[in-house]
This record gives sequence, C-alpha cells and structure tokens, in this order.
Amino acid sequence: MSDATSRHGRKGLLRRARSAAQPEPAPRPSPSPDEVPPGLRVATAYGWRFLVLAGVVAVIVWLVIEFKLLVIPIFVATLLTALVYPGFSWMLRHRVPRVVAVIVSVLGTIAVVAGLIWLVVWQISQQADEVRDRMAGSATQVRAFLLDSGVVTAQQIDEFFAGSFSLVQEQADLLLNGALAVGTTVGHFATGLLLSLFVLLCFLFDGAGIWRWTVRLFPRAARPAADAAARNGWTTLINYARTQIIVATIDAVGIGLGAFLLGVPLAIPIAVMVFLGAFVPFVGAIVTGALAVVIALAYNGLWIGVAMLAVVLLVQQIESHILQPLLMGSAVKVHPLAVVLVVAGGSMVGGIAGALFAVPVAAFVNVVAVTLSSGSWRTGSAVHGDLIWSTVPKTLGRAEDDEDGKARS
Repeated sequence: MSDATSRHGRKGLLRRARSAAQPEPAPRPSPSPDEVPPGLRVATAYGWRFLVLAGVVAVIVWLVIEFKLLVIPIFVATLLTALVYPGFSWMLRHRVPRVVAVIVSVLGTIAVVAGLIWLVVWQISQQADEVRDRMAGSATQVRAFLLDSGVVTAQQIDEFFAGSFSLVQEQADLLLNGALAVGTTVGHFATGLLLSLFVLLCFLFDGAGIWRWTVRLFPRAARPAADAAARNGWTTLINYARTQIIVATIDAVGIGLGAFLLGVPLAIPIAVMVFLGAFVPFVGAIVTGALAVVIALAYNGLWIGVAMLAVVLLVQQIESHILQPLLMGSAVKVHPLAVVLVVAGGSMVGGIAGALFAVPVAAFVNVVAVTLSSGSWRTGSAVHGDLIWSTVPKTLGRAEDDEDGKARS
C-alpha cells in the first residue's frame, strides 16, 4: 500500500513539474482598430475574382458582337452538325463511305429547307388574294361593330387610320435611303449562308482532325479534362438538337393541323413559323401562336379565333408540362427558370440570334463546368457519346509524344 501511495505521489509531482515547466499561453491580442475584419477580407477576395471573371465574360461577349458575321455562321453550322449527326453517324456505322454520308446529309438538309420554303410560297401565292379580300371585309365589319357600339366615332377611326398612313409615309424616306443597307444585309446573309455550309462540310469531313488540333492548344496536363468536358458538352448539344426537333415538330403539326381543320388560311406557313419559332424556347411558341390567332380572328371571325386560341393553348400546355420536362429537361439539364433568363439575356444582347443560341450555349457551358468541377474526367466516368470527333485518341495530354498519339488515332 505504501509503494502504491509513493508511486502516485511521484506521478503527481511529475505532473506538477511538467505543468510548471510549460509556459502559459500568451493572451490573444485585441484587434487593432485599423485591422480589416476577416469576413471583409474573404468578401474582398471573392469580389476581385468575380470582377476578373466578369471582365473576361464582357470581353468574350464584345468579341462575339464585333465578329458576329463570323460567329453566327459558325454557331449555325454547329447546330446543323448536331441536327444531322444522328443520321450521319448511322450511315457511318453501316459502312457507308464518309463522302457519300456527307453528301446525303447536306443535300437532305438543303432539300428539307427548300421544300418548306416552297410550300410556304406556294400556299401564300394561292391564298394571298382571298386572304386580302377577307381581311378587308373583316376590317369593315369591325368598323361597323365599333360604330354601332358607340365606343368610338367615325372621325376617331378615320383619324387612327390617317395617322397610321402618315407614319408609313414618314418612314418611306428611311426605307428608300436604307435600300443600300438592305442590299448589304442580303449580301451578308448570303455570305453567312455559304460560310455555314462550308463549316458544316468541314465538321462532317474532318471533325476529328479539327478537334485534335484544338485540344493541342491546351497545356498537356489540361488536355484530358478539356477533351472529356467538350465531349460531354457535344453529347448534350446533340441531345438538345434532337429533342428540339421533336418538340418543334409536335408544336407545328398540332397548331398547323388545328388551323387546317378550323378553316384558317395559310395553315402551312403557320405550321412552318411555329416550327421555326419553337427553337426559341417559350418565347417563340408564344409569338407564333399569337400570330396564328390573329390570322384566325381577321379571316374567320371571333368564334374561330377563340377556337384557334384554344388549340394554341392546348399545344403549348402539352409542350410546357409534358414535352419540355420529360424531353428537354433530361437533354439540356438546365432549369426552366434559367432557360427563360438566358433566352431573355440572349435576345437583349444579340436579338433573334442571341435568343436562338442562348439555350444550347448555356447547356454546353453548364455540362463543361460540371465535368471540370466534379473531376469525372480523372476516373474516365465522363459520358462519351457517339461524337463527331470519336476518333480523337483518349491519351491526349499524357506523357506520350504527340505524333504517337496522332498515329494511334
């Protein structure tokens, strides 16, 4: 017992000696009045980085606007490539020569566009006189209805039309003076069309070579990440184009068939406008649907106009609540609120072209950012679809020599 007591006594003495040997912690100095709070330092660090990113984005947007005559044809060619690539890749998988597959894809696209234009021009030429006469009669009926209701007087109606005619006359000089500008615009459009066709041919013929050259612009260590991110972005772009074709076709068939069954004129031009407008999510369907309702009201009267409005609303409800969530949501992986915001921002920055390309660009950037931030490219878990650059070597960015990687491709 005495030994145990002595051992405990020695341990206690040792603990007291150690505690006495250790210096007491220095008191924490009080913050100086001139010292920046830690929260403000963190906020400032985030702030200047955000300003740098905003500056980079602003420079990119400025360059796109300055070189829009070059950027828009490239974007158009990229979307066309995504549209025709499912059929193009199917032909390649079935041993069709690449030259034949390219010719069939390009000529097929041109034939579809030319066919739609011919149908629109044909029906407008067939029904233009009838539509003009019927709309003139409808305007007379509306005038009589307004006069009978007592809401406005004949003088007010005449003043309204006279003011409208004066406005047109005032703009006549501007229209005549802008003839040269119109000619320049037509020239730009033709140049852009030819450039888009040339870029489309290059993408289909040698997309793998173009992508190999693009990847080699990155540092060697960054090449695997850039390759995987771009592959995933391209897969998303193909899914977007494929899904948008389905959604636009359903909208055009539904509204065009409804116009035909209700006896509304220009059913084919209405369907084509709805098809093209559907490529601008939400906004395009509303504008083209409203145009169909206006034509029905002016040509067929109130009740047919109401029926046409019901058809447009039904088709748009099916698109908004069934097609967009099931098809477009899984293809683009962008929230509907983000879609509306990017379409509005794109239209403010680039007009119709900005609204058209806003969603695919946002979807591409979103997938690229997720791929890079998640690090899925390190483990090879990134989804590589059937891509136009499917012949790019998977070893880009490793320690092998570039020429060896090119030979393996």
